[in-house]
Amino acid sequence: MERLLALILGAAALAADSPSDHVLKEVERRYNRAETLQVGFTETYSGPSRAARTERGTLYLRKPGRMRWDYTSPAGKLFISDGKNLYLYVPGSNPEKMKLKETEDMRAPLAFLLGKLNFEKEFQNIEVKPAGGDMQITAEPKAGNLPYSKVEFAVSPAFEIRKLRIHNLDQSILDFGFESEKLNPPLENSLFQFRAPPGTEMVGG
Repeated sequence: MERLLALILGAAALAADSPSDHVLKEVERRYNRAETLQVGFTETYSGPSRAARTERGTLYLRKPGRMRWDYTSPAGKLFISDGKNLYLYVPGSNPEKMKLKETEDMRAPLAFLLGKLNFEKEFQNIEVKPAGGDMQITAEPKAGNLPYSKVEFAVSPAFEIRKLRIHNLDQSILDFGFESEKLNPPLENSLFQFRAPPGTEMVGG
C-alpha cells in the first residue's frame, strides 16, 4: 500500500510540472550534477556605436567556482578564476587581478553552470518557448544590483545550453555560443592557477 501511494504521489508531482518547468529542471539537473565541464565557445560583444567583436576558444569549469577561458582568438588571451580571484591576461599587457565577488565581468556569472543554476531563485518573468529545434528561455534577474537586465538561453533537446545572450544595462549585448560540450572530463588543478608571464607585473588585487 505504501509503495502504491508513493507511485501515485510521484505521478501526481510529474503531472503538476508544466512543460516549461520540466525544461528548467532538466537544464538545472544537467549542470548541477556535473563536477567539471569543457566546451568550445564563441563570444561576441556589440554595443551602441561600437563594431561587433568576436573572440573564441575553450572554456573549462570545475566546482567550486573555478573556470578557465582559454582563447585561441586572440591567441594567448586568458581569463581564469581560482574560486576567489579572477585573472585577465591579454598578450602585450600586464595581467589584471580582481576579486571574484566584486567583479561585474559577464564571464564570471557563468560559474553558475556548475552547481549553482537555480532559475526560480535567480530569475523572474521566466518564459520558455520553442525556437526551431531548441527551446528558448528568457528571464530577468531578481537582484536589482546586476549590470544586466535580461538573459536568453537556447537549449537543445538534450538540455545543453547552446547559446546565451546577455542584455546589459548600457544597451550592449554579449552573445555566447557553445559547442562540443563535455561533462565531467578530467581537469587538472593547474588549469585554474594563474602564473604571470615572465616580464609582466600584476595589476590590481
